[in-house]
Amino acid sequence: MQWLIVTQDTSSLSKCNFLSILTKSSEVAALMTSINHVSNNIEIQDSQAGQRIDNFLIKHLKGVPKSHIYRILRSGEVRVNSGRKKPHYKLQPGDTLRIPPIRLAENTTAQIPKSIIDLLNDAILYEDKNLIVINKPAGIAVHKGSGLNFGVIEAFRQIRPEQSLELVHRLDRETSGCLLLAKNRHTLAQLHELLRHEKATHIEKTYFALVNGRWSQGKKTFDTGICKIKRSGEHLMQVDTEGDRAISHFEPMEIFPDCSLMKVTIETGRTHQIRVHAQYAGHAIIGDSKYGDKQANQHFRTMGLKRLFLHAARLYLPLETALTLEAPLSNDLEALLLQLR
Repeated sequence: MQWLIVTQDTSSLSKCNFLSILTKSSEVAALMTSINHVSNNIEIQDSQAGQRIDNFLIKHLKGVPKSHIYRILRSGEVRVNSGRKKPHYKLQPGDTLRIPPIRLAENTTAQIPKSIIDLLNDAILYEDKNLIVINKPAGIAVHKGSGLNFGVIEAFRQIRPEQSLELVHRLDRETSGCLLLAKNRHTLAQLHELLRHEKATHIEKTYFALVNGRWSQGKKTFDTGICKIKRSGEHLMQVDTEGDRAISHFEPMEIFPDCSLMKVTIETGRTHQIRVHAQYAGHAIIGDSKYGDKQANQHFRTMGLKRLFLHAARLYLPLETALTLEAPLSNDLEALLLQLR
């Protein structure tokens, strides 16, 4: 997004002191003709309480760089109940938050195609007053970034503009299956607490994965460190004893001549965890362009598989009323299994 911000009265503007511009100077005049004023006092509601003030502002002032948000916090231009607050201050119900005048370029957020909106609406598995659970299609990211204009969360905010929605957890873009969206801060905090696997009671995640080769290790647990590396300009994860601890439990469901259908439950949620552990086991996931076997992937493409065969099949939520949520496999994955059988 192109943007510009002004934090002082425009009648006394100085290019050097008050105007921060991230665009070519030749574009300033055009941008100045399409600016909306953002300046208000916000009373914090129960559903918004508990957030750090910096995180609240980052979400509220979409398009404003984090560096500027921290600058107005440090300078005291942001006030809570007429007083200064540090970025780590957690907002309380009834707080009055004053946001200083900030001028933003006209919202250029991409409109999400109706086909995607319809697809995600149809993907809803469960909904109540606190959360939405969808069967995320493969190929759609959970949020925008890295060249993507939108993801699941942006789409649902367009579908439900009146609703406060946040991602509870993430799935890789090419992974399908159960994805949780919280409708309020209380539910988000509660589910985040339940995602902490060191707790006796926690959310249980079960995946289905088709891996290369005949699995001969029976039930197998991988308890390893995982760290990020950069190879040929690409960020990858790999097993490393000094990395963040990652625990995955693999159990064979069906063994085919040249591949195996596995049930995988995880106790941690590291980036690419199941994919890295499958590779480490010598049985990379079919269709994995980062960690997989190119020859195997090419073979399964001829059988109609054009994606990663990793699916978040089940979530168990130990809430006051426990929920078990299941996402059916997509038609292409079911069709491949029928061929293999």
